[in-house]
Amino acid sequence: MAPRAVLVGPPGAGKSTIGRRLASALGVSFYDTDAAIERETGRSITSIFAEDGEPGFRAIEEQVVARAIAEQPGVISLGGGAVLSPATQELLQGLTVIYLEISVMEGLRRTGSNSARPLLNGADPGDKYRALMRIRRPIYRKVATMRVRTEGRSPGRVVQYIVRKLDNDRARTRWPNGKRRDKRAEEQQ
Repeated sequence: MAPRAVLVGPPGAGKSTIGRRLASALGVSFYDTDAAIERETGRSITSIFAEDGEPGFRAIEEQVVARAIAEQPGVISLGGGAVLSPATQELLQGLTVIYLEISVMEGLRRTGSNSARPLLNGADPGDKYRALMRIRRPIYRKVATMRVRTEGRSPGRVVQYIVRKLDNDRARTRWPNGKRRDKRAEEQQ
């Protein structure tokens, strides 16, 4: 069974917070791949980066994400860089993938000087965040089936919006000729 939704986005976008609330609103489980990596390895993400480097972390992450997509029927939150993997991008095809968007300024405000985010550590986290977004933003947009701005909106409002969108998408059916039709529009005819 495919996951109900997969959340992607940069550090600070609210993937874990919104993911938990969205799962609750949909009555499904929530699975955070970053938390799963820490549980499975018995190490923090920071220590994995320090000991194994980014390539080592990404290899672990790719396996955890693949397993989550295959086994988790609820809402899955991916780490910010998980979409860098071509294998992960392929696995996301055909799924409901929600890109939680925020501006660079808001992302920096939310992440601050959080040392648990190894890719943002250093002299100028702002430059690092902007560089990450130059690479990742086009990938987030490519894999997403829905884009939702979280900036200036409470997690509750974001979740309400997503649930409405998901309900509208479920109201549509695929007909044999490949055209998508809205059941509500048909009912009004």
